Amino acid sequence: MAETRPPAALFDVDGTLVDSNYLHVYAWLRAFADQDLSVDAWRIHRSIGMDGSALVDELSGGAADDIQQRLKELHSRYYRDTAQLLRPLPGAQRLLRRVAELGLQVVLATSAPEDELAMLRGVLDCDDVVAEVTTSGDVDVAKPRPDIIQVALDRAGVTAEEAVFVGDAVWDVESCVRAKVPCIGVLTGGVGGAELREAGATDVFEDARELLERLGETRLAELAR
Repeated sequence: MAETRPPAALFDVDGTLVDSNYLHVYAWLRAFADQDLSVDAWRIHRSIGMDGSALVDELSGGAADDIQQRLKELHSRYYRDTAQLLRPLPGAQRLLRRVAELGLQVVLATSAPEDELAMLRGVLDCDDVVAEVTTSGDVDVAKPRPDIIQVALDRAGVTAEEAVFVGDAVWDVESCVRAKVPCIGVLTGGVGGAELREAGATDVFEDARELLERLGETRLAELAR
């Protein structure tokens, strides 16, 4: 018989566990400027967390493929240049360890490229409690499509009813709604609580620390029981 695996807690990483969203905004600003494309920072921020190719296509106004590829390369370079500024968000490490202690699988369900995820995992320093990981290479199109959520569920060996997602962006919530996975929102990505709730978040907390403090009120505690 196939082994029954415990329920899973799926975590976005950028803006949810690691304070990286505004570094992405800065890197994209520099990339667009290098290609003589004027894009407002707030528009970039509103797009952080969505599929990278979709972000570039939308913000560049459908630029030629070679320009879009160059924009991605420049963003990666400028983002790496700021890696020393990456920090775990308040309570993130303790939350992951507590969730693992409760017997849930900890899954990093992100669409970050492998090289960026390696930096984020180094900053988090919690690989010993991480059961499964996804990256941008696992799907053709990432959030708000539900594909990356489904890959995470498959790797954890659980159904949508046996999982909950924690994320910071509307794109996270929309992906979860489509995948029928409950989503808990946090404000650390810079998106308002009302907007996260309107998109479908079941709960919203200031950050991972508040979520940890009120864990017993959430679907995470229900799954652990």
